[in-house]
Amino acid sequence: MTRCDEKVVVIGLGAMGSAVLYQLARLGTKALGIDRFAPPHAMGSSHGETRITRQAVGEGAQYMPLVTQSHAIWRDLQKQTGERLFVECGTLIIAPGSAPSSHHGKPNFVDRSACVAKRCGIPHEVLRGDEIRRRFPVLIGVQDDDIAYFEPGGGFVIPESCVSVQLARAEDMGATTRTGEAVRAIRQVGDIVEIETKSGTLRAERAVVAAGPWNGPLLGAPFDRLLIVKRQVLHWFETDDPTDQLARLPVLIWMHGATDVDHFYGFPPLDGARSMKVATEQYETAADPDALDRVVHADEPSAMYTQHLQGRVDCVVGTPVKSAVCAYTVTPDQGFIIDTHPQMNRVTVISACSGHGFKHSAGIGRAVAQWLVQGRSDVDLAPFSLSRFASLRPPLPLKAEPRGD
Repeated sequence: MTRCDEKVVVIGLGAMGSAVLYQLARLGTKALGIDRFAPPHAMGSSHGETRITRQAVGEGAQYMPLVTQSHAIWRDLQKQTGERLFVECGTLIIAPGSAPSSHHGKPNFVDRSACVAKRCGIPHEVLRGDEIRRRFPVLIGVQDDDIAYFEPGGGFVIPESCVSVQLARAEDMGATTRTGEAVRAIRQVGDIVEIETKSGTLRAERAVVAAGPWNGPLLGAPFDRLLIVKRQVLHWFETDDPTDQLARLPVLIWMHGATDVDHFYGFPPLDGARSMKVATEQYETAADPDALDRVVHADEPSAMYTQHLQGRVDCVVGTPVKSAVCAYTVTPDQGFIIDTHPQMNRVTVISACSGHGFKHSAGIGRAVAQWLVQGRSDVDLAPFSLSRFASLRPPLPLKAEPRGD
């Protein structure tokens, strides 16, 4: 009989992996976490100071239990550690009232969010243009027929702190971590999962793969065709705000056109900061995670400002303070995959965040840990199964990522 080195090995210790490791440790399960870098790091998508959270998820009601549990977990961790993880400043989602718009592949996103909130009893308001301007006068580009969903219980989480706190608590409860160690291959031999790293081969009863942009290359079919990496850029712009109007803003998602790329999102300045973080998303161009262009080119901040911020948000100056690159890993329907590998029944896969995963990550960690240890979870994970992609054709060949001048 082959001896196992570990009960469970968690591969990738970003948003999802750190949450799984923490929850496994809470349930008393011996687990090892491995990451090719030293989390929290800036090589995936679990960085950038802030991540949006909102309970009434317009992407679908199936997400709501995960984000609700995440809020509870972060509040509990804040009490345990004294670390600031979750800031409840509200979330405001704006869209044209009479023209088409889309967010994360879902049209009528404001209406969808409000419907989820009403069905699930989440406190919220639906605002029209004049009321949006009255409450948030710094939003100078709001039109009369614009409509907004406002959720006072939304806000943002601090990703680097969430990752580091969960890893520290996991280690306090008996988990171990190995960083700076890339996993080269995963295979299942009988009931044993073999995990090959540069240091040798580990054997485990089970493995959880949450390696973000590296999931596709590591896992093979069908994940290598379902998981596509997209380069995204975050920007921080200087503010000129003597009355601190921006500091009183909720987190902002503003759709101002018909497609998924006709929007931006932004955060109130962090305590004492004189800059505002904003970003948009692109889904046209795919990238290789090992060859991702991590240089922010000179035209990118100016394009962000002129296309999205200028004439819409007052007190934000077009002078960039800093920028950063991150990688979204997306599925064809921009939903998550949380399922067993079809060729390795002792390997659980968590991917992809699809640009809206961090808000759900703590809840996903709890659900996956329950599933592994208890054989069931409090949250229904069936909507995130691989089976929904069974009829999809393979995608067209990827467009090469353009290099900046």
